[in-house]
Amino acid sequence: MPAGPSPSPRPPLPPLLDHHCHSVLVADLPPEAFGDLLTESDRPPAPGAGPFVRFDSLLGLAVRRWCPPALGLPAHATAADYLARRRALGPPEATRRLLAAAGLGTLLVDTGLTSAAGHPLLPLPELATAAGAAVREVVRLESVAEALAGRAPAAADWPAALREALAAERTAADAIAVKSVLAYRHGLAIPAEPPTRAETVRAAARLLAAGPPARLTDPVLLRHLLHTAVDLCAQHAPPLPLQLHTGFGDPDLTLHQADPALLTPFIRAVEPTGVPLVLLHAYPYHRQAGYLTQAFPHVHADTGLTLGHTGARAATVLGELLELAPFGKVLFSTDGYGLPELHLLGAAQFRHALSTLLTAWQADGACTPADATRLAHLLAADNARALYGL
Repeated sequence: MPAGPSPSPRPPLPPLLDHHCHSVLVADLPPEAFGDLLTESDRPPAPGAGPFVRFDSLLGLAVRRWCPPALGLPAHATAADYLARRRALGPPEATRRLLAAAGLGTLLVDTGLTSAAGHPLLPLPELATAAGAAVREVVRLESVAEALAGRAPAAADWPAALREALAAERTAADAIAVKSVLAYRHGLAIPAEPPTRAETVRAAARLLAAGPPARLTDPVLLRHLLHTAVDLCAQHAPPLPLQLHTGFGDPDLTLHQADPALLTPFIRAVEPTGVPLVLLHAYPYHRQAGYLTQAFPHVHADTGLTLGHTGARAATVLGELLELAPFGKVLFSTDGYGLPELHLLGAAQFRHALSTLLTAWQADGACTPADATRLAHLLAADNARALYGL
């Protein structure tokens, strides 16, 4: 019987450039608190669920697949054995091992979240040391606006004060990008044009009259914030990217209002400025995100957060994004937050999913080994390096 064709080689992947993530906590968490960071839900599990119920998901299975070896356990160790080993090593050592195993060369960190499970997240210098990686900051726009509201400027001064605050924060942080969570605060269906000054001042008066703590949800102020940020980003040479959360997240958003296709009027309005727009996460609208990256030269996308949650289906999901997206427009991120496991998991899932896809494409004759190696480098780091000027 003749031998079948030899399997295509799995393309090597370079160190990863995580273009969107958060910092981690260093704490000894009980099983329930650890599990709560393995879900996007902010609600408790169903009554009667055991302490390890959050591991019973594709994300939980992926944690048990990829993370135990970093702590000296076999893959697929039970949740109980894994958490016992984590506790025995101590949070600092476990964190160091997990981040080292992720193999991340650079992390671009959204600093809008400062705590998880009631514990503070590591400051960026300490995160860089723990990860053994370069770290750069991504400024969250809504956090800057809410801090400004806490200082209670006069409503008439809001437009100028916001512009000054954004410029000062970006400069102080030496930020490499800015990010909006518009999807959480209002939804992505917004008019393309910025509000008038009169509309903005009236909306600012309502926000300031409500008193602290401020939470920016007014669609007028959110639009003004986005357009002010775009204008400031456009003044940078080259223009700074604007990251936008799209797709699923915790129940604070309404999922159908986070479809990136709803941003199309805003995308068209931004195009003449040259400011890159980066659609984060996108699931289950990742095909829409892929289309938008093809249709508009300044739009890019990733599947950060998604690949961890989809577990064994990750290669399928990444392949669906790549059905339409130009290969030079897709970026890698983990969206790791709180648990260092999520940084390792995101990196491992991406490597496995991309290698699985490229190996299958080679076996099918869709690309050559040289193509596969080049595409692997683009998605792993080179696209992000070019976009962010690193």
